[in-house]
Amino acid sequence: MSDYSDLLYEMADGIATITLNRPERLNAITIPMLTSLSRALRDADLDRQVRVIVLTGAGRGFCAGLDIKDLVAGTGIGADGGGALATARFDLAGSPPVVLHTTDKPVLCALNGSAAGYGMDLALGCDIRIASSEAKLAAVFTKRGILPESGGSWLLPRLIGWAKAAEVAFRGMTLSAQEALELGLVNHVVEPERLVPFTREVAAEIAANAPLAVQATKRMMRLGLEETFEANVHHVFLQLLPLFQTEDFREGVRSFLEKRPPRFEGR
Repeated sequence: MSDYSDLLYEMADGIATITLNRPERLNAITIPMLTSLSRALRDADLDRQVRVIVLTGAGRGFCAGLDIKDLVAGTGIGADGGGALATARFDLAGSPPVVLHTTDKPVLCALNGSAAGYGMDLALGCDIRIASSEAKLAAVFTKRGILPESGGSWLLPRLIGWAKAAEVAFRGMTLSAQEALELGLVNHVVEPERLVPFTREVAAEIAANAPLAVQATKRMMRLGLEETFEANVHHVFLQLLPLFQTEDFREGVRSFLEKRPPRFEGR
C-alpha cells in the first residue's frame, strides 16, 4: 500500500484501518495529512478486498482539529486571513469530508479520545461512531471565530435535530462520551480497553454481509437524504435489479434454505 503522510493504513480480514498518526500533536491535521487522508479513503473505497473502513487516532486523542501551530507559523489553512482562499479555485470535491461522504464502503469511527473542531466534523462524517468512555466531542468552532466548516453544519442538524444542533454549535459545547451517546451522536460507549476489540467485532459483522448489498444500502440512504420518498423508492428498485443477478444473492438464498452462515464473495 502507498505511503501516507502521518497516517497508518492496515488491511486485514476485509477491514481497512486508517489511523491518524501524529500522537505528539493529538493528531492535529496538517495540509499533507488532508491530501493523504483523502487518498487513503479513496484507496480503501476502490479496493474490492476492503468491505469496511475503520477510522481512528493514535495515542490519547482522535483529532485535535486543524493544527494551530501551522496557522501561527503561516503555513496552515486560512493562515493568510482567508484572502487566497477567497479567490482561489481549489478542489473541495477531493477534500476528506466530501470523499468520506461519497465513500460507499461503511466507515466506522473508533473515537479513542477527544475530537475537536475539524476532528469532530471528521467523526460525524463516519457512518457509525464507537467512543471510548474517555472520548469527547468538542464543537469549539464559535470559540475560535469560525464555523463547522468540514461537514458539521450539514451533518449535525440531520443527526440530532435543529434545536439540539443549534445549542451544541452556537454555545461551542464540549460533550463527554456519555452526553454524546444520550444525544445520539455516538452509537456505543465502551471502556478504553474495549474500544479496539469491540470496533473490530462490529466491523467484522458488517464485513460478513454481502458487500455489494451493504454498499448499495449506504448509497441509497445517502441519496435519500436529498430526494423525495417516491424518487428514492424508484432508485432503490433500480439498485435491486442488478443485485438479483449476483452470486451473493444466490448464496444468501442457498444459505438460508440450508440453515448455514452465508459465504459472500462480493460478486
